[in-house]
Amino acid sequence: MKRSRFSEEQIIGILKEHQAGLGAKELCRKHGISDAAFYKWRSRYGGMEVSDARRLKALEAENAKLKKMLAEQMFNVATLKEMLGKNF
Repeated sequence: MKRSRFSEEQIIGILKEHQAGLGAKELCRKHGISDAAFYKWRSRYGGMEVSDARRLKALEAENAKLKKMLAEQMFNVATLKEMLGKNF
């Protein structure tokens, strides 16, 4: 996945500027981002504080780890069922 050149803190700062009254087009031009990136950030980080964004990132990492563990266990169960189903 492509890494953003902006950190969560910077993104939240840009969104706070928007809440303060600057227009979206002006912000995009000022920071060198596209309109699509701005609106994507706004949908993801809108109304968050920096601590909330850090917590979100930690939860997403934990969720990915748990999904990987579940997939491995499901693979192991399927393999065992296949092995037990064979006639020796």
